[in-house]
Amino acid sequence: MTENERATQDATSARKSEHIRICLQEEVSGIGVRTGFDRFRFKHNALPELDFASIRLDTELFGRPLRAPLLVSSMTGGTDEAGAINRRLAAAAQEQGWAIGLGSMRAAIENEELAATFRIRKEAPTVPVIANLGAVQLNYGFGTEACERAVDIAEADALVLHLNSMQEIFQPEGDTNFEGILSRIEEVCKKVTVPVGIKEVGWGIDGATAMRLTDAGVAFIDAAGAGGTSWSQVEKYRTNDPMKRLASEAFADWGIPTAECIAEIRKQLPHSTIIASGGLHTGVDAAKAIALGANLAGFGRALLPQAAGADKELSVAALLDQFRRIEFELRAAMFGIGASGINELRHTDRLARSV
Repeated sequence: MTENERATQDATSARKSEHIRICLQEEVSGIGVRTGFDRFRFKHNALPELDFASIRLDTELFGRPLRAPLLVSSMTGGTDEAGAINRRLAAAAQEQGWAIGLGSMRAAIENEELAATFRIRKEAPTVPVIANLGAVQLNYGFGTEACERAVDIAEADALVLHLNSMQEIFQPEGDTNFEGILSRIEEVCKKVTVPVGIKEVGWGIDGATAMRLTDAGVAFIDAAGAGGTSWSQVEKYRTNDPMKRLASEAFADWGIPTAECIAEIRKQLPHSTIIASGGLHTGVDAAKAIALGANLAGFGRALLPQAAGADKELSVAALLDQFRRIEFELRAAMFGIGASGINELRHTDRLARSV
């Protein structure tokens, strides 16, 4: 390995550590932009005609059963700290039957020593695992081989390519050439041996873009809308460029609200698999997302403080408490509208825009 290659790998790991610290310690939510779930309310059903104990959350993803339509969203990897976080999240996901997505695995492709931080199958032997690479890396030397390598490292059921164009232009070491990415995504979809999906990182995907991606062979869409973490705000804390730091403030409210993304994508793609992420905190958020058309609801930074705790056992216990609280809220919302299962929730007529 050359000195330049080693420097590049060290920089990638350092960036991951900085991202964790900033997301835990700084205010990185978008300012003036919300998820859009507050614009919707369920119409209460005073006579649900259900036994609360009989409400079922089970579903499936990539042929694997899930006990709940919930996902640990892609967050991190590439450092010892990140590896510990991933293993704790995986243990909790396995216990509760949630799917789990990994953070960008570029670091593991560049440096085999970091691959272990993404190996979570021991902790999550039966739930769906989603590997992850940045789509823009397809313009910087990564191809089908790198994608397959990411899948192999994670023993993953699927691969997601993330779109983070706005993050890259604010990132000090950002890769900003997104030209021709769609055709490269199409090539990966044709050649990679697992389902390939696309996710944003917090600015959302509109219906027309989702359709273009699906026409290119993408198997699922993670909307990852605005209202949660804003990565222009995260990168604001990393840059030494005063112009970019000031410019990032102009984009604090950038993006498509998560609720709007879900509804628009579902309208365009009535039969596609849609994951709703971006600013979800409660099971009621998840219920609204599913009622708007999502198949799964994803939780990201809301889980990070518990996953990053100093004690492993206490950290996993705290995550399990959080997972169970989210599931209870989801069930309670379903009980409140008289939906006995996820299919009924997805087709409910009891979600309306707030006046």
